[in-house]
Amino acid sequence: MNGASGQRMIGLALGLAAAMAIGPALADDDAAWADIRDYLFPDRAIHDGAGVIRLSAPERAHDAAVVPIEIEAGIPQSPERYIKTVHLVIDDNPAPVAGVFHLSPDSGSASIATRVRINEYTNVRAIAETSDGELYMASRFVKAAGGCSAPALKDHEQAMARLGQIRIKPITPFVPGEPNRAQLLISHPNYSGMQMDPLTRNWIPPDYVREIEISYGDRTVMLVEGDISLSENPSLHFSFVPDQPGELSVRVRDREDQEFSTSVPLGRPAES
Repeated sequence: MNGASGQRMIGLALGLAAAMAIGPALADDDAAWADIRDYLFPDRAIHDGAGVIRLSAPERAHDAAVVPIEIEAGIPQSPERYIKTVHLVIDDNPAPVAGVFHLSPDSGSASIATRVRINEYTNVRAIAETSDGELYMASRFVKAAGGCSAPALKDHEQAMARLGQIRIKPITPFVPGEPNRAQLLISHPNYSGMQMDPLTRNWIPPDYVREIEISYGDRTVMLVEGDISLSENPSLHFSFVPDQPGELSVRVRDREDQEFSTSVPLGRPAES
């Protein structure tokens, strides 16, 4: 996790440089990506992701502040070979590394869905690192603009009143030994530092979810490093493989080092 602050720093620097370019980014404009790649994966080969990782995103976003992204593995998560890390990169955002997802064989399948902010026309990339150390990439070009500076949906007082509320929603029936799906919803404004308070006309300082830990029983299912490119009220669809009835737990930490947590029991007779 120590690389998160460095990634944010390089992200801000790269984003400011990209923002100086005139006109929207083009699908074949990889100038920002070249710098990001050199920082995150220096001197490493990145293979075409076909058959290993898939990325779904709208060609044109309806709302640049809430752009749905889905990442899906083409290989199963097993101890023999699995996707251990996925970097979600938005080339021309002020902070390009939207999230880093650390997975395990207990994830069941590397299937992740979330929502992001997109600041200008840009390539969006999912770079998967497998347990054997190889890198694979899938990308999509998304037409969207203004997502990082879009006003928050709720005023500051409303947002603070709900701060840290967490909901875990099972999506599939509880089945031991098989991948189970769930959705995580976190009440947090995820302020980007580029938004203005409409009442005071002052800039709102950045404050965002920077770490999410999901576990089942005593096993870690997923660790997420977040940044300002994750949307307000972060949402995350994920999978896990329970071996028996137990508790699905979530711990969240934000930029101000505030911690929030919750857990839900799964597979017990009262829930069947």
